[in-house]
Amino acid sequence: MAYYLQILYGAIVLCSFYAVFRSMVYNLHMFQLNGYRVSTHLPWMAKNARHYLPELLVFILSFTGLIKGDKPMAFGALALWVAVSGLIFSNRPRPAKKPLVYTARVKRLIVTSVILFTAAFGLSVWLLAGERKHLAFLVMGLLNALVPALILIANLINKPMELSVNAHYTREAKALLKASPDLETVGITGSYGKTGVKFYLYTILRAWTDTLVTPASFNTPMGVVKTVRGELRPYHKVFLCEMGAKWVGDIKELCDIVHPKHGIITALGDQHLESFGSVENIIKTKYELADALPANGRLYVNWDNDRIRENPPKRAYIKYGTREDCDYRAFDIVSSAAGTAFKVSAPDGSVTQFDTKLLGGHIVINITGAIACANGLGMPIDEMRLYVRRIEAVPHRMQLIDKGPYTIIDDAFNSNPAGCKAALETLKSMDGLRVLVTPGMVELGEKEDALNKEFGKQAAEACDFVALIGAKQTAAIHAGLAEAGFPESRILVEEDFKTAMGRIYAMPSEKRKIILLENDLPDNY
Repeated sequence: MAYYLQILYGAIVLCSFYAVFRSMVYNLHMFQLNGYRVSTHLPWMAKNARHYLPELLVFILSFTGLIKGDKPMAFGALALWVAVSGLIFSNRPRPAKKPLVYTARVKRLIVTSVILFTAAFGLSVWLLAGERKHLAFLVMGLLNALVPALILIANLINKPMELSVNAHYTREAKALLKASPDLETVGITGSYGKTGVKFYLYTILRAWTDTLVTPASFNTPMGVVKTVRGELRPYHKVFLCEMGAKWVGDIKELCDIVHPKHGIITALGDQHLESFGSVENIIKTKYELADALPANGRLYVNWDNDRIRENPPKRAYIKYGTREDCDYRAFDIVSSAAGTAFKVSAPDGSVTQFDTKLLGGHIVINITGAIACANGLGMPIDEMRLYVRRIEAVPHRMQLIDKGPYTIIDDAFNSNPAGCKAALETLKSMDGLRVLVTPGMVELGEKEDALNKEFGKQAAEACDFVALIGAKQTAAIHAGLAEAGFPESRILVEEDFKTAMGRIYAMPSEKRKIILLENDLPDNY
């Protein structure tokens, strides 16, 4: 009997080992999505405490069983963990939108975590082999409870190594940039619009001069360092460096690496209020780029942005946008199914006609910013017409996709209040059954509910049908729609995107369906 019980003990411990391993990978993935920042990850853990309740329950029951000398209770706790873990991981992790990327840092975290885990697991096996099986259950219960912390402990152990590695790579990048004294580095930042402006500017410049650009959303210090170390060549004349930020000081850190000569500030808005804490901190951080530019550098600002006009930079700047007092002004904007036509007046008094395949007034403003910067770098404005026509939509940023009987406007990348409003205005201008699909906006701190409610009111004026993804997450949008008098019969609430889209596709309509996908929450939401 004891022999079979020993096998049962071993089976439970092995199953627990597997569950802990799965939980470790999941928590590592979430830690990566949270930017490896403990200050971001801990609040995320607090919001997602339901994931950790089973682990905590196991430890409490195991510890209670030990204190009372009740071995069956300790044994039952571990058995309960095995059963519950099966339910947890049948739903988690679901297929990731952005899978765990096994970078060198992740691999180092895995090695350290496995060492810590193996030490604890080895202790439990040693205890299990002796006459202290209740202690083995306690160790396993404690290990289960500490899985979320295991990654943070490993990160703390690895921190000196990571700082050393990052410092080494950063020194290499700085040396490469210093060896290119004639390189015109353009820093591009803003609460939104920076990736679009970067790629529009790259499309215009690359045929005129050798241009390096940070790919995709590589806008963090290590992303920029990786670009410089891997892509910068002696023949490059211009470097377009996107600069992202979630915390005060982030832009300064990037400027200290690349030392931009020129800069573009696309917008000041409410994005990432959760981490910044206030609009004042957002303004201060974005203007760290303006502070870093040399006296002979040029700063371009989106003068259509209310916050920039209300809080202008304290240094000289060049204005672009649609307002009459802009240095580079877009006007006579005409949109059609084929795209958008517009004119741009330059400081020298010239007026140039442009055409783009893209839609939306805010897209025209961003293209105008790119035109302004390219002109400042020496490219004649009349030579840009062909390259503006070649500009493609940045994936998931007002990307127009023709799907036969319906059209999708994919604006799923990290929505913000101004971007949502502009996307709805574009949707409103189109002919067809206008459908909004959204999980709402996040990372807006205390303003999140109010801004989502306002989004709902705006959607009521622009849409014929609204699909909300996640009842709890979109409650404020739902309230805004209701307050604006939008019919409940034209509101669909589903817990997942795939189900909602299936119902929209199947919905009968005599008109062509125009479907706006506004925001797509990352896996850590």
